[in-house]
Amino acid sequence: MSETTVISNNKVPGSLTQVGITMKYTLLDYIRSRRFYIMLTIAIVISAILTFVVGYYRPESFLATDLSFYSGWWGNIAIYVIVLSGIFFGGDAISGEFQNKTGYFGIPNPIRRSSIYIGKWLSALIASTVILVVFAAITVGNGLYYFPSVPSEFGLSLLFAWFYLIAVLGFTFFFSSLFKSSSMSILVTAILFLFAFNIIQLFVANFAQIEPWFMLSYGGQIIGNILTLPYPLHKVVTSFGPGGGAGPGIGGISLTTFNVQIPEGLAIIGIYFIVTAILGLVLFERKEFTG
Repeated sequence: MSETTVISNNKVPGSLTQVGITMKYTLLDYIRSRRFYIMLTIAIVISAILTFVVGYYRPESFLATDLSFYSGWWGNIAIYVIVLSGIFFGGDAISGEFQNKTGYFGIPNPIRRSSIYIGKWLSALIASTVILVVFAAITVGNGLYYFPSVPSEFGLSLLFAWFYLIAVLGFTFFFSSLFKSSSMSILVTAILFLFAFNIIQLFVANFAQIEPWFMLSYGGQIIGNILTLPYPLHKVVTSFGPGGGAGPGIGGISLTTFNVQIPEGLAIIGIYFIVTAILGLVLFERKEFTG
């Protein structure tokens, strides 16, 4: 049955059809806007800088082994590519509906808010995945230039990164539903992911000496940790004596480093996605499209 026939018979499309329509037009909006190409350019520029630095300076920390290469390149940078993608495509996905009062995209038939929410989330996931895949492809291309094969650990790290991306988008959509201002939702998510989470995690682990299991950023450490052999110990305590040398000594200090283990990291990421996605949808369902 054609779309024209559905409209003429005043039949409301089913939920899956509504999700598909929302996803299609939101994705087209991303492609036609500058944000997708800005994010793509950022990923390419980061990759170009890394390519030049590694190729020109040949740092031993990168080129010692294939795992050290992927750990230094992918393990340290992929997190930021994911976070920036989440901010670019999810930061104002819902808040923009309230700020611009676009509501139901002008479609004559009523669309469920849940369909809008899911459709926009899926389009953000697709756009973000494209960016992540481009960065991963450039990483592999550089890796194959220096080493004959790609370690299996990188495949797991890529899978973990995509899983983390899903949780990041769930989190950004939650804050996008929380605020009616696009600039406010983008600003808050950017501050949280780029600064606040890292500072809180550092403070909780090193000063309170408590494992930051409640932080999404902590769960995301599995992306880089899987590229380290052997896998880092769960808890590492480094002591410094009063004279600056290693050893607790009298009046010495100790720093505690926690390394999330893979099952724990996957659980944290999964719980964050489920909780924030549901809360974001509930907020979107209850808010009114008023000034």
